[in-house]
Amino acid sequence: MIRHKQTHTGEMYSCTLCEKVFNSQHYSNSHMNVHSRKYKCTECGKCYQSNQALTRHRRIHSGEKPFECTVCGKRFTQAGELVNHSRIHSGEKPYKCHLCDKAFSQSGDLNIHMRVHTGDKPYMCSLCNKSFSRSNNLQTHKRGVHSNRRPYDCRYCRKLFKSNCDLKLHVRIHTGAMLYSCRHCSDCFARLDQLKIHLLKSHNEGTWFSCHICQKKFSCSNSLKVHVLRHEGVKPYVCSECQKCFYTAGELKHHQLRHSDVTHFCCDRCGKYFKHKRNVVSHFNMF
Repeated sequence: MIRHKQTHTGEMYSCTLCEKVFNSQHYSNSHMNVHSRKYKCTECGKCYQSNQALTRHRRIHSGEKPFECTVCGKRFTQAGELVNHSRIHSGEKPYKCHLCDKAFSQSGDLNIHMRVHTGDKPYMCSLCNKSFSRSNNLQTHKRGVHSNRRPYDCRYCRKLFKSNCDLKLHVRIHTGAMLYSCRHCSDCFARLDQLKIHLLKSHNEGTWFSCHICQKKFSCSNSLKVHVLRHEGVKPYVCSECQKCFYTAGELKHHQLRHSDVTHFCCDRCGKYFKHKRNVVSHFNMF
């Protein structure tokens, strides 16, 4: 109430060391900490209130990572980063949701998870008004649905990709890398989702996601969500060119090729490019 009244009375608090003004004594006092920071970085000029904080900051410039994981050898600049990383190996998940049985290794992940229960989706796409609970999901949505930019190209076949993650997955086709191995048998897989499906089907390990309408089972929650949309007739992905709607981003991406001159699939025998993979396969079989 006091702070609100100050907006009417015009009462302000000014800093005696610079020209900034504040509408409360609390903010004015907090601001003074800026001027009390005595420890300055000689590389970038940032100031800190303690020598310990400055020492941690300097590792950004020096590249020093004094904290090493005893399991995999990965190194970190901060002790807290090592603690969080160690939970990958230990499986420790100390942050538990009080509304369901899920648990997380980091507090930030629990905070994001709570949005499932609250329905909070603070990140909204400015192009289609679709909302997301995570900022990285919003960025992925914009790249996949509203942008045709593909800055990542495969050094083996020159195919273009919208994200570095998509490129890395694709390169395994050429290298034959099998990074994910089953702990129950000798099978290996190029992708994590393939391993999860294998564990479910072959070793009954993991959780099946069942449709509440038809009881069909899925190995991942995203596949179930897309399936339920088909029951409900909801098509959230809209083509910006012709306004046609689709159930998934993949269907929209495939459709958008009709409006684009971009050709992604190349015949490695003659160098001819095609819009669709099926076309280059048919072309290749003619040889």
